[in-house]
Amino acid sequence: MGSEQATVGLGFYLEVRAAGFVAHMNVCEENLRTVREVILKVLAGAGVEEEAAESARLVASELIGNAVRACGDWAPVVVEVELDTAGIWVKVHDPNPARLPVRSRTAPGDDQAEGGRGLWLLDALAPGWDVALTPIGKQVRCLVPAPQTVRVKIAEADPRVPDPTDA
Repeated sequence: MGSEQATVGLGFYLEVRAAGFVAHMNVCEENLRTVREVILKVLAGAGVEEEAAESARLVASELIGNAVRACGDWAPVVVEVELDTAGIWVKVHDPNPARLPVRSRTAPGDDQAEGGRGLWLLDALAPGWDVALTPIGKQVRCLVPAPQTVRVKIAEADPRVPDPTDA
């Protein structure tokens, strides 16, 4: 257990920006939990309504899960969350350009389905999401539409908390 805790901060680099943040991370349970907490903290500090912040967190979780399915556990991903006047941008970059998101033939309301609802969730929360191929993989970009109370400037509170090295 001690060695697991010692690696929690490994593979996680967070950079806070004027209107959001970028996190470079290897995907594991602890890093996913941390990036989800940072999303809520940064967006709350910017005055984003709780419902919109939770939508951004769900979108990021789905995109990161898709990156793991495409690249495997501990995949290196870059997660960007940024506010602008149109809403909350959530972007996840992974190194596998060949594994593009594909919609399941499963209907969104099919309670017998074991999976395949993630892209329906993206369509509902971030209509018009897209994928860009890059020299080192692909980036899935989603825009969660802006609620009326979004402020573009991040509040002066320290948005880097929780510190991923505090375990």
